Amino acid sequence: MKSQEFNALKGIHPGLFLEYELKKRNLPKGQLALSIGEYPQTISAITKGKRLMNTALALKIEHKLNIEEGFFMILQTYYEIKQIKQQENKSHHPDLHKFRKILFWDTSFENIDWMLQKEAIIKRVFERGNEQEKNELIAFYGADTVNKILKKKEN
Repeated sequence: MKSQEFNALKGIHPGLFLEYELKKRNLPKGQLALSIGEYPQTISAITKGKRLMNTALALKIEHKLNIEEGFFMILQTYYEIKQIKQQENKSHHPDLHKFRKILFWDTSFENIDWMLQKEAIIKRVFERGNEQEKNELIAFYGADTVNKILKKKEN
């Protein structure tokens, strides 16, 4: 697999890739499971993203599907990194008391990812927000970041 192709997979659950591979090969999950000595429910839970991949299982699947050794565990690691970063981003936010919740009427205020959705947040606050809200965003993101996003909007 080429580096660019792999970069596109970073952060996805390894089960999604496994699901794709099984469909591509027209191989039922149950058949794969039985061929590697695993329960079909295990493979199903992984492909649905409800269970994490472990090293022993990854090696069995990789061997059976002729996929490079360690591939699924690399995906698993990047998936876990993404999960941790998302949790960190949720706890990293401006002073929420300075915002009117009605400003974000179409979303759950508590679930806003202030880093991932920064562009949309800045645009909305500068279109509909008051001075306190605008000033809090400038303090949180920095004037340069806010100005770049607002200038991009104008173009």
